[in-house]
Amino acid sequence: MSGHTTLRSTHIDIDCQWNVWVPRDISAMTNSCVVIPCTFMYPSGIRPYRGIHGIWYFGQPYPQLFPPVVYKSRTDIVHESYKGRTKLLGDLHQRNCTLLISNIGTEHSGRYYFRADLGGANIYTYPDFSELKVLDQPSIDVPEEIVSDESLELTCYAPDNCPDMTPEIQWMYTDYLPDPEFTSDYVEESNTAVLSSTLTFTPRPMHNGQLLGCRVYFPNTTLVYERLISLDIKYAPRSVWVNVSSEVMEGSSVTLHCEVDSNPAPRISWMFGDQELLWDTASNSSLSLDDVTPAQEGVYTCVGDNGYGIMNTSMYLAVKYPPREPVVNSSLTVLEGSSLSLHCSTQGSPAPTLTWLKDGELVGTITAEELSVLEIAAITPQGDGQYRCLAENEHGRASSSLNITVEYAPVFLEESKCTVVREGVQCVCMATGNPEPTIEFYLPDLNITINETDGRYNYYTHTDGHTSTGMIKLREKGDRAGDGVPAVNVHCSITNMYGTESVLLELQQEKKYMMAVIVGTIGGVAVIAFIIAAVRYVGHNNKKENGNPGQDLVSKLENPALYYSAIKKDKQNLRKKVGEDGDFQPVGTLAELEKQELNYAALEFIGARPREGASGRGDDGSDYIEIKAK
Repeated sequence: MSGHTTLRSTHIDIDCQWNVWVPRDISAMTNSCVVIPCTFMYPSGIRPYRGIHGIWYFGQPYPQLFPPVVYKSRTDIVHESYKGRTKLLGDLHQRNCTLLISNIGTEHSGRYYFRADLGGANIYTYPDFSELKVLDQPSIDVPEEIVSDESLELTCYAPDNCPDMTPEIQWMYTDYLPDPEFTSDYVEESNTAVLSSTLTFTPRPMHNGQLLGCRVYFPNTTLVYERLISLDIKYAPRSVWVNVSSEVMEGSSVTLHCEVDSNPAPRISWMFGDQELLWDTASNSSLSLDDVTPAQEGVYTCVGDNGYGIMNTSMYLAVKYPPREPVVNSSLTVLEGSSLSLHCSTQGSPAPTLTWLKDGELVGTITAEELSVLEIAAITPQGDGQYRCLAENEHGRASSSLNITVEYAPVFLEESKCTVVREGVQCVCMATGNPEPTIEFYLPDLNITINETDGRYNYYTHTDGHTSTGMIKLREKGDRAGDGVPAVNVHCSITNMYGTESVLLELQQEKKYMMAVIVGTIGGVAVIAFIIAAVRYVGHNNKKENGNPGQDLVSKLENPALYYSAIKKDKQNLRKKVGEDGDFQPVGTLAELEKQELNYAALEFIGARPREGASGRGDDGSDYIEIKAK
């Protein structure tokens, strides 16, 4: 322990050798004094000649090297640094060589050697020495390692080797210590003494770096000596600070900071899961992440380990990014009535909202998750179309689409019907289905199936999307109904891979067209009646005149207007013949008659003789003329 002294001793032989006893180490405070105890021996057979003299050297024992003289009993000639400072306290004749050095300074620290001069050749410099330590501050024993929460003892030493002054010790800056205890001790060996004071307490991490002081002073003097130390308290990491959890946009950069409070400085590791990204021995460490991707989102942990303990703290790094292109089902072809589950999944931060649209219109519900399922129960043909999944968050949007094709059995449309037209009867059959249905017509009265055009029927088909249209025109006339319209039964058959349907097409008469038919029919009857009446009248007159009725009739019919007034009086009788409910219009010239459309006319001549070939197409362009004679 610093400050303690030990006396160097040599076995004393009666036959004796040259020996000296001095403290191996001795200490003193600057500007105070010190007494170096000394006892020497010489061979017993030597008789000192003219007394015993002594010399103290500093630094070297050999006079030939001219060491500084500290004290010399023969003269007062000493080294300048010791003038007026040294005094021999011992009696050399009593073999006591004790030396007093006053007002010492740090320059006086070193080894001191004693030389005995017994006269003549009996001069001997003892190789043993006393090493003086001159202190300008007290010494404090500090353990090599101070560990937090373990009891600590600090000892302050003050030499007490100056007879005229007695030191005292005080501890400084102990007010913040937890329950400090103080004990004093005094150790004296071989005429050297050391005063000590021990401070005992249990340090905490908060005391690391704190100052403690020891003060040594000599009462009734102005001499005061102080020593300050900074507590180096080892403790495990007691706090690990990191950034608070943060958000960063995809593609940007971010720096994560970590600070660890420990002593000594810890090994700091940045961990991402089980992967160590960075480590350093320091009190703080920063982890830089550039061009951040969503894969780097997660928990980052800073771990501090300094051998006395380990601690960690974590943070969450959230990476924001717009929705990725959603993943949806592949396009589907399904049968009507099937149930479907359409899946849409994507990724985005924050979680995007998912919206299902069909042909641009909202279907289903809007969900704020990364997965949306659109359930379609018993899909109908109206469910056919494009389905799009739209993903949106505050950073952007993305979408994906699929097509659903619904296949179904053919269905008749209400536009399917037969109508009377100028050429005869036109039948239209319309149906929808997927695949597009094929259409054919069947005439049960004639046992004919029509699916292509032949000489008698015009057959036409057309498809538009899932809608098929078939049309036929019946040119040949069948049996007649009472209103003069052909009575035709037409069946339409529609077929695709999922089924076949057949329906009897109803005959519908358009009002405008039927009006024309009725007017044309009545007009035709009237004209023929007029012509026949004129022929009878002319024939009768010709018989009377020249007996050549045919030639005269032909010549007179070339200007039939001449007969208009002659037959006008028969108008009322003709109306009754045709029917009171029939529409009737006056007949003008033949040119005007030619402009009228004659669809169908029938006349009956009572008592007339039948003609061969009476039915056929009329010369005036009418559709059909039939004359019967009874």
